[in-house]
Amino acid sequence: MEFEGIQLLYRFGVAVVLGFFIGLQREYAYRRDAGRGDGELLAGARTFPIIALLGAAAALGSTELGSGWPLAAAVLSVAVLLAVGHFHQARERDMGLTTEMAVLVAFFTGALCFWGYLRLAAAVSIGTAGLLSLKVQTHTLARRIDQEDIYATLKFAIITVIVLPLLPQQGYGPPPLDVLVPYNVWLMVVLISGISFLGYVLIKAVGPRRGVGLTGVLGGLASSTAVTLSIAERSRDTEGLDRPFAMAALLAWTIMYVRVIVEVGVVHPPLLETVWIPVLGISLVSLGYCAYLYSAPSIGEDEQPEMVQNPFRLVPALTFGLLYAVILVLSNGAQQYFGEAGVYASSLVAGLADVDAITLSMARLNASGDLTSTTAARAIVIAAAANTVLKGGILLMAGQRELRRAVLPGVVLIVGATAVAVLLV
Repeated sequence: MEFEGIQLLYRFGVAVVLGFFIGLQREYAYRRDAGRGDGELLAGARTFPIIALLGAAAALGSTELGSGWPLAAAVLSVAVLLAVGHFHQARERDMGLTTEMAVLVAFFTGALCFWGYLRLAAAVSIGTAGLLSLKVQTHTLARRIDQEDIYATLKFAIITVIVLPLLPQQGYGPPPLDVLVPYNVWLMVVLISGISFLGYVLIKAVGPRRGVGLTGVLGGLASSTAVTLSIAERSRDTEGLDRPFAMAALLAWTIMYVRVIVEVGVVHPPLLETVWIPVLGISLVSLGYCAYLYSAPSIGEDEQPEMVQNPFRLVPALTFGLLYAVILVLSNGAQQYFGEAGVYASSLVAGLADVDAITLSMARLNASGDLTSTTAARAIVIAAAANTVLKGGILLMAGQRELRRAVLPGVVLIVGATAVAVLLV
């Protein structure tokens, strides 16, 4: 295969840049850790670009000769050099294989550049550099996880990779049961479990002592209701943190609205045209009050409780799937027999229990043509408002007096914004 000179130089140039990008990170990490006696650097900002160039040249040789031997010989040569270097340094100190693996990635990144997979090569090199930069965070996460977290991860993998592909992708039964498609129901379980699991992992990685507000944001990804309950309980034995606690609660509720937008976007993107404006408006009102709470002084210590536990357990996941299926059938039946009023009533009741389930149900019904976009959007907003009122009631009943005073205006503002949003949809 013949390549024009400029194109060939361009691909080799990209290989050099991407290799330098990884090498620069390794150089920085070495300088950062040099004070702790980490020894001599195996490969840095000069060696990595050369390795990437070698990968591109080896790919060129294999392509021109029509044989994989040049590439195999180059890989073997690099592997031997890495083995010798690793053995030499391992005699002096304990060391891992991170840099050696990064060298191999740089080599194959160069090969990808020559073959024309420039975007893939860039994604691989940037992702590698990012992962290398997260050394402290990944080690912290590894220290914080326990056996329950491992089991929860395996369960999530099982329901996603093994169970989901085996389920039927067609509905059964007469209306309104025809909306029940096992694959779609379980897909919603995977989606919500994935969002909650991501929030939990972020909390584990960042740590539970980075500010109450951060827990509100990350906890909202896992469970805004769990955050609310934890805040209400914690407020009774913590002095002077009423406003930070109220801010954490409202941030968690705001993330709930963000989840609504994400869920609608995943299930039925056209519905976003109707949903995103009212939901964004309510979120901005909530964030505005959070900004006020943030600017207000707090006399308590800057502490943060652990507000969420591992959100993925098999029984709650199955319960959510059952709840989603019931809401889907009830909403479809309410639409068929009672019209829009029935949908709104079912959304109001269902929203008290779970916003995710009603959101996904409305998006699914709109995607199938059983609901108009306006009706589905209003139902989602009503459900979110009902859920917010419920969580506000939890804080007003279970929280201490100062917390109630701090959170009440926020609840009133959100409910007022929701009423306006429903009228404008």
